[in-house]
Amino acid sequence: MSKQEMFDKFVEFMASFAEYKAVAALRDGFIMTTPFTICGSLFLLIANLPIPGYPEFMAGMFGSQWTEPLNAVAGGTFNVLGFIAVLAITYKYVEAEGCDAIMASILALTMFVIVMPSAVTVEGGAVAANVMPKLWAGSNGVITAIMVAFFVSLVFCWCEKNHVGIKMPDAVPGGVARAFEALTPGVIIFTTAAVIYGLCYFLGSTTFPELIFTMVQTPLQGLSDTIVGGSVFSLLMTVLFWAGVHGPNVVGGILNPLMIANSLDNQKILDAGLSLIGNPDAHILTIQITDTIMKPGGCGATFGLLIASYLVARSQQMKTITRLGTVPGFFNINEPIIFGLPIVFNPYMLVPFCLAQLSVMIIAYVSIAIGFMAPFGAIQVPWTTPPIIAGFLMNGWQGAVVQILGLAAATAIYFPFVKAQDNAFLKEEQESA
Repeated sequence: MSKQEMFDKFVEFMASFAEYKAVAALRDGFIMTTPFTICGSLFLLIANLPIPGYPEFMAGMFGSQWTEPLNAVAGGTFNVLGFIAVLAITYKYVEAEGCDAIMASILALTMFVIVMPSAVTVEGGAVAANVMPKLWAGSNGVITAIMVAFFVSLVFCWCEKNHVGIKMPDAVPGGVARAFEALTPGVIIFTTAAVIYGLCYFLGSTTFPELIFTMVQTPLQGLSDTIVGGSVFSLLMTVLFWAGVHGPNVVGGILNPLMIANSLDNQKILDAGLSLIGNPDAHILTIQITDTIMKPGGCGATFGLLIASYLVARSQQMKTITRLGTVPGFFNINEPIIFGLPIVFNPYMLVPFCLAQLSVMIIAYVSIAIGFMAPFGAIQVPWTTPPIIAGFLMNGWQGAVVQILGLAAATAIYFPFVKAQDNAFLKEEQESA
């Protein structure tokens, strides 16, 4: 098998992988969490704007506890991420199967609550029972939420499609009939939840989310937090996008839950009054890096391509595409460049498209690793926030400087390839004339 055939097989597999119901549900479910995380980030950003004298000014205006309402919103969104995820993923999966998505989502949320810890240890060693700890309803429970969502979706859809359940007469109203039809899958799901809870409690003196966090989520977060892991994810995104498959969507379905959990873990360190700089428990790769910092202009750091094009373009085609792509690119929308230049299946652009984003990621990683820029907490900005501005809002002037360095590196990488592409366009135009 030739290299081209192997590459074609790889692209075909990844395109099929992206269409698997579980992958699509995971991707679309976490997209549904975006309004909550972005809104929570905005309130957290208002409480922590990186402007000298800002905290003192606000305290003078509204009192020393002025951040409490803002932090309440941030906590109320970030700390229920597991709840949102289990609802959204179940809904998307069951909806795609054509079954009763609302009822399945409610059953999934209930199972998630059943297997959660039901007590917390407070200061002094006392145990508070009959509570739902935010710790496990938030980032620490994300992998458990995903597992519960898939289990409930499979059981519920199998029961509904095979008519396993209580069938009511046609005269019974639809809402009542659906409620009774959900009894059988509900009994199966809740019995499974009870067995899981009992096994964890009696055999390991633990709970299912705590077990999954220790055995699965922590190792996955650790693996995703290395420069090697970040490089692999970055290259997968760009290679797939170059091949016509939306790489960020495919990779993001797996990567984003881990990156969100990393950022929320960092926020817990900040909330405890500790610094993230030089802290061995802090995560370097977070959702801010993979979703915003390493993609100035969009996937492939294509704002660097636009800058390089303004510097060297002589062909009419390159100049036109650059002008059309500048305003969308300023807001990290690069489809005009991806499909207009095009970058897709363009041999001139494969290498720089992959290396530019990879270099931006490495610059951000090293900047955090050496202590120049602090690791990111929970503050996010909408992905359409322009480069440099996004870095400043999330991480102060250091974030802006890192994005400037990343843009400079991306521009330098694109420069010779853009020049070669422009020369090819110019030659075509001269021959046509």
